[in-house]
Amino acid sequence: MIKNKKFRPAFKLFMLACYCVLICAAVLISFKSLFGAVFSPDNKYAGYNFETAPVLSKIGARGEDVAKIQSALKNFGYYLGGVDGIFGVKTQDALMRFQDARGLAADGVAGTQTLKALGLQVDIQAANRENDINLLARFISAEAGGEPYSGQVAVGAVVLNRVKHSAFPNSISAVIYQPDAFASIKNGQFDQPVSESAYRAARDAFNNIDPVGGATYFYNTKSAAAGSRPATAAIGSYTFCS
Repeated sequence: MIKNKKFRPAFKLFMLACYCVLICAAVLISFKSLFGAVFSPDNKYAGYNFETAPVLSKIGARGEDVAKIQSALKNFGYYLGGVDGIFGVKTQDALMRFQDARGLAADGVAGTQTLKALGLQVDIQAANRENDINLLARFISAEAGGEPYSGQVAVGAVVLNRVKHSAFPNSISAVIYQPDAFASIKNGQFDQPVSESAYRAARDAFNNIDPVGGATYFYNTKSAAAGSRPATAAIGSYTFCS
């Protein structure tokens, strides 16, 4: 106990300061726990630019919105290629130089701020759908690029069936990147060029074409043993299960 009254105010201030330090430390630890996994070097979302998340036009994207970006970059004198609606290396390079000149983060991603600087207004909902289709097409190409077209649509349908199912994540990206869910994410096949048929198959799957009756699993009958799940369809090398 402090008997000298002269030191009591100082002691109270000292205890209050200690209390504040402890509270700040607890908050920092909580934030690290919450967001640490997202920014881990081993995480697929590491380095993800959340400011530009609503519109994700970047390498691999294609469509009318990409053509608008290319046209705008051409008008500003940064893009010299053809306006083909395919976001390739030349488009990315032009976009990064434009971003740098405008004082924006030169990440090569056409997010909200970059689109505004380009003078473009993009339907965010339509752009997000297009990005989901492109991601699904990449997955289809990686998992079933050599399969019959109906098998490619079926693989896309499985992803969408998982999104709708309560036992799986509720977004296409979360389903595809779910840890240990699909071999193509780890073996490098996912990063290979995307076949044209995979884009068509992804759009058909998005248009509710489901040749496998709501299946949420598939396996290659040539390399995997049959499981206990009831099969709903067999297409090409794949068996589809619910």
